Amino acid sequence: MKNLTTLLLASIALIIILTGIVLGQDIPNYPERLISENYDSLKFQQPETSVVGATSGIIDPEEYVVGPGDKLFVSISGVKETVHSLIIDQEGFLYIPRIGGTDLRNLNLFEAKQKITERLYEYYKNVEIFISLVDFRKIKVSITGNVVKPLTRTVAANSRLMDLISASSVLTATSDIRNIRIVSNSGKHKIYDLVSFLRKGDYSNNPYLIEGDVVIISKIDKLVKISGLVKYPAIYEFVLNESVNDLIELAGGFLTTARTDTIEVVRFTLDGKTQQSNYYPLDEIEKGKIFLENGDHIIVREIPEYFKEHFVLLDGYIKYPGWYKIVKNKTTLRDIVEEAGGFLKEASLTEATVSRRLQIDEKDPEYERLKVINPADMTEDEYDYFKAKSRQTSGRVVVDFVDLFINSNLDENIVLIRGDVIKIPEKKNYIIMLGQLIMPGKVIYDSTLSVQNYIELAGGFGWRAIEDEVRVIKAKTGEWLDAEDVTKLDPGDTIWIPEEPPGPNFWEVFMDGLTIVAQLAAVAAAMAAIIIATR
Repeated sequence: MKNLTTLLLASIALIIILTGIVLGQDIPNYPERLISENYDSLKFQQPETSVVGATSGIIDPEEYVVGPGDKLFVSISGVKETVHSLIIDQEGFLYIPRIGGTDLRNLNLFEAKQKITERLYEYYKNVEIFISLVDFRKIKVSITGNVVKPLTRTVAANSRLMDLISASSVLTATSDIRNIRIVSNSGKHKIYDLVSFLRKGDYSNNPYLIEGDVVIISKIDKLVKISGLVKYPAIYEFVLNESVNDLIELAGGFLTTARTDTIEVVRFTLDGKTQQSNYYPLDEIEKGKIFLENGDHIIVREIPEYFKEHFVLLDGYIKYPGWYKIVKNKTTLRDIVEEAGGFLKEASLTEATVSRRLQIDEKDPEYERLKVINPADMTEDEYDYFKAKSRQTSGRVVVDFVDLFINSNLDENIVLIRGDVIKIPEKKNYIIMLGQLIMPGKVIYDSTLSVQNYIELAGGFGWRAIEDEVRVIKAKTGEWLDAEDVTKLDPGDTIWIPEEPPGPNFWEVFMDGLTIVAQLAAVAAAMAAIIIATR
């Protein structure tokens, strides 16, 4: 049992080490590699002799190679019709009644039909001959190399490479599917790029499998990368004799905003330690004579400001809300409001805002730290900073709509940038009353009234109100002020009266007191016993 535990721990450690090696190096990351994620060791229960079905329907007669087990339908039409359902024997011959055997070894379907037709015309005259493949034979092929588990599968003879790969589910994270080698019974071998089929529908890289084929999956070794303005930027396996133009086409081609007059190819020098950049125009790339090398990185940059929209959004109480085009570095806030028809009478200029999406990381490390600390454990300065930061509106641009549109102060007339959002809320013609009041709620705004007046209109203080700690929360800024510091209230402001913390529960105090008395009595009794014992 101890040896078994040791072996198990060693196996886990080896898996962790190997996983770290795989994850620590660059591997291809294009979407089609998801076919390698189908494998689940808990579900991999398919018997190796199960038949893999083909995905394609109509076959290509010039590509499909006939062999033992294929069933052919032969019709000979003359004065009367003669039909035969014939099967190619295990030696590759087709026996035709009254004609004899015909050698169909190593012929594709097109060639086999021609040869059968020629034999039939030797015997029959003035007839029409029709020949078709009506059923496929079953063949055995193997898949090995850098796979989860080497295996041999029985597949339909019209199965292609992709059928075997997808049905077997044996690829690993480091399986190279752009350099798949297929070795035939005769010893011939050829390399196939499965991604070329998946991406471009190139059937020449998804061949029919033949009896005895061995599909060998290599481990990823050499890589190339393409980034920038192409449809599928990613890391790809290196393919010998692949040109820069070939990889650009495999990556889906250029996007509309791609700069094609200067394409950068970053390449390692002979020492393999330093890199240098080479720049090529598109016409030179398209000649297909610039071949890739291991480690190359193709960079396709963007045309500056090309097809870049410049819009802002106006939302709320404005005559014609929606998206508006602006001119870069020129259109101002006042320009766009006038173009939108101006404010509605219900608009609140006091609370109107301009929000700007910043292209930088706005995270504040100090605020992030304070968020995980209990407020009771903060210093006074930390708590003040935390409160101020939590009330801050991200991306808000400081602009006074009242000063700009009522007082015509052009210093507030900011220049807008793409993505700005201008929000005009409804005018709040009331003061919000919160906290320990007899009748909390909304009280109609009156510019002549003070904080105390509004408290009286709300029924006065509640019985547990802290009357000397009244706060006013300004609608425009969110700032908290002491009531005595506020000289003027604005529509939408909030008056908050805090609540005095509840006193201790009577029964809890009583029980605590009783416990203390009991403990004191026990101590007194113990001391008395000690005194008596010492006499």
